[in-house]
Amino acid sequence: MAETRTPAGLPRGFRGAEQGWPELHRIPHPPHRIPLLGDVLGADRRTPVQDSMRHARALGPIFRRKAFGNEFVFVWGAGLVADLADEARFAKHVGLGVANLRPVAGDGLFTAYNHEPNWQLAHDVLAPGFSREAMAGYHVMMLDVAGRLTDHWDRELAAGRTVDVPGDMTKLTLETIARTGFGHDFGSFERARPHPFVTAMVGTLSYAQRLNTVPAPLAPVLLRGASRRNTADIHYLNRTVDDLVRARRTAGGDGDLLDRMLEVAHPETGERLSPENVRRQVITFLVAGHETTSGALSFALHYLARHPEVAARARDEVDRVWGTEAAPGYDQVAKLRYVRRVLDESLRLWPTAPAFAREARQDTVLAGEHPMRRGAWTLVLTPMLHRDPGVWGPDAERFDPDRFDARAVRARPPHVFKPFGTGARACIGRQFALHEATLVLGLLLSRYDLRADPAYRLRVTERLTLMPEGLRLRLERRTPATAPAPVPVPGSAASDPRRPVRGAAD
Repeated sequence: MAETRTPAGLPRGFRGAEQGWPELHRIPHPPHRIPLLGDVLGADRRTPVQDSMRHARALGPIFRRKAFGNEFVFVWGAGLVADLADEARFAKHVGLGVANLRPVAGDGLFTAYNHEPNWQLAHDVLAPGFSREAMAGYHVMMLDVAGRLTDHWDRELAAGRTVDVPGDMTKLTLETIARTGFGHDFGSFERARPHPFVTAMVGTLSYAQRLNTVPAPLAPVLLRGASRRNTADIHYLNRTVDDLVRARRTAGGDGDLLDRMLEVAHPETGERLSPENVRRQVITFLVAGHETTSGALSFALHYLARHPEVAARARDEVDRVWGTEAAPGYDQVAKLRYVRRVLDESLRLWPTAPAFAREARQDTVLAGEHPMRRGAWTLVLTPMLHRDPGVWGPDAERFDPDRFDARAVRARPPHVFKPFGTGARACIGRQFALHEATLVLGLLLSRYDLRADPAYRLRVTERLTLMPEGLRLRLERRTPATAPAPVPVPGSAASDPRRPVRGAAD
C-alpha cells in the first residue's frame, strides 16, 4: 500500500523549478523574458501545449518557461525521458493542471498524490475489472454502442450531411464507458446537443487549464465568473454520479466497475473504498475514460481521411480478418494489426494526454547531467518526445503507420512512446481504450469511405486534453458488394424484432 503520511522535508504547495534544480541557469529558456511576467511574449493561453512545442523545437530536449513568477522545466529528449521512467528514482508528480482538477476528482486514480492511500487501494480493487475475461464482456456492449453511432452516421449520410467527428466520438466513448463500467445510458445519440454531463466536464477541464494562465493572487478577480460556472459544473457532476450510485445500490448490478467499487474489498487488507472516494473514482473514469479516447479516435479518422492509401490498406485488413457475415469477436479485434498501427501513429503525433510530470524520489542527477533535489519535478512534453528525430527520424512529422511494424518497434529503445504515461501510475484503462478504439475504427472502415474537406487544416484545441477542432467528414457508404452485413449485436437494432435491421442497401 502507498504511504499514508505526506513525505517530510518537501516544500508545500507549488514547487517552482528554482527550488529543485540547483543548476537551473544551465537550462535554456525563451528569449525576451519580461520581469515579473516571464516568457509571455507570443504565448496564447488557449494553446499552452502547442506553444511549448514551438519552444521545444527552438531550445532543445530540456528547457524552461516562466509565467507570472512560476518556473517550469520541460523535458522531451528520449534519453532524458528514459531516465525519468526509472521508478526507483522518480515517481508521478501531480502538476498544476492535474492538481486543478482535485476539487472535482480529489484522490481519484488520476489526481491522487503519491502519499494518499486511496489510489493504490482503488488500483488493486479495480485492476481485475480490466482482465481479459472482463474485457471480453465489455466487447459486446462496445459493439452495441458502436451500432448506435453507425445508425446516427447512416442518418447523416442519407440526409447529405457531413458528420461532426469530435462530437460523435465524444458521444460514443461516453456511452461506452458509462455502459460498460457503470450500467448507465446517457442517451447521447438521442440528443441534439451534448449531454449536460459533457458540457460540465468540458467546463471543468477548461477551467483547470485557465487557472494555469493567470497569476494565482489575481485568479479570484479575473476568473470570478468562470469560478462560479466551475462550481456549478462540479455540483452537476457530483449530483449525476450520486444519482447513478444511489440507483445501483437500490437495484444491484452485474459485476462491472461500479460493483467492484461498492462491494469488493482489498484482497490483502480488507479495506473498501469510501462513498466519497467511489464518487471520485466514477467521475475520474467517466471523464478520463472517454475524453482521451474520443480524441484518439478523432485524430485517427482525420489521418485516415487524409491518407486514402492508408485507409484502403486498413479496410482490406478488416475485410480479410473479419469477413462480411458475423459480428467481430473479442479476439478478432487484436488481429487488426495494421488498424492498430494507424491508431498508434495517431497517438504518436497527437497524444491526447499531452504531458505527464515526474518528480525525484531523492536527490539525483537526471541523465548524469542535471542535478535535481528530492521533490524536484519536470513536465514530459509527450508530443515532442514522439517527434524526437533521434528516435523517429528526420521525417518525424510525417504520418506513417509502418513506424509501428513489429520489427520497427523492436528496433527502438524503450520509453519513447508514452501516450498513456509511465510507471505505476500509468493509465489503468489502457487496454480498454485501445480495444475500444481499434474495434470502432474497424467497424467504421468496413462500412464507410471517409472523405476529407480539402479546405480543412488541422487545428488542435486544448482543454488539458487534445482534440481536433471543427473536424467534419463526408461519408460514402460502401457498395453492397463490398460492405459487410449488419452486425447482429444483442440489444441493438439488428437483433431487435421491433426495429428495422440496418442493411447495406439502407
